[in-house]
Amino acid sequence: MDLKLSGKKALITGSTTGIGFAIAQALLNEGVSVIINGRTEERVEKAIESLSKSNPFKQNIHGIAADVGSLEGTEKLIHQVNDLDILVNNFGIYSAKEFDQITDEDWIRIMNQNVLSGIRLSRAYLSKMKKKNWGRIIFISSESGIHIPSEMIHYGVTKTAQIALARGLAETTSGTGVTVNSVLPGPTWSEGVEKYISELATQNNVSNSDMEKTFFKEYRSSSLIQRFASVEEVANMVTFVCSPLASATNGASLRAEGGILRGIV
Repeated sequence: MDLKLSGKKALITGSTTGIGFAIAQALLNEGVSVIINGRTEERVEKAIESLSKSNPFKQNIHGIAADVGSLEGTEKLIHQVNDLDILVNNFGIYSAKEFDQITDEDWIRIMNQNVLSGIRLSRAYLSKMKKKNWGRIIFISSESGIHIPSEMIHYGVTKTAQIALARGLAETTSGTGVTVNSVLPGPTWSEGVEKYISELATQNNVSNSDMEKTFFKEYRSSSLIQRFASVEEVANMVTFVCSPLASATNGASLRAEGGILRGIV
């Protein structure tokens, strides 16, 4: 299917690995000029090198090292990118912590990283998209924004905030060719998750595959697929939502979470 994205320009934050990298790769395959973003030059260069090896559109790969979890890093990035067609707010952090152990500093840090990063970037580019009457902003939220995990409540709260933010921004696009949506992945097999499962497996003296089964039995028992999604499965949905073919999808929270969420809305 031709998603009619050739020639568009996209910024994907936090895209040196994991879901962000897979989104960049999928958009690149559709002829989009992509800007890879990470905190360090080393990680950005490594991601660009990896993408270049497997893609004929090497001239469409660019990179900016900037920490969008900080005001200074975000301003640095905005200064280097004047205009965009597609903004994917993928950058974020997470950590497991008991509620009574989450300090004010923890709350402020995760809100800055997961929420304010997207607010600042959307503020910089949304008005420009509306002026040219076309654009896409997508927040990579999580099923944790609805099914708040007790082991990391602060993370879940930031993901709820992203869903609300995307809907609120979408309200400002009425009658334009701009859309703002959130995508809600479930547990997704990435570099960080692989390390997490491996550590749990070692602690429990079981294999990684057995630990994965235990994880879904004990922590995500409502999952219909009973496995981790691949980063490519999430990226496929994001890529379609970026497309002109998804022009009637606006203000939506779209699930790619394996059926964990049981509600019909």
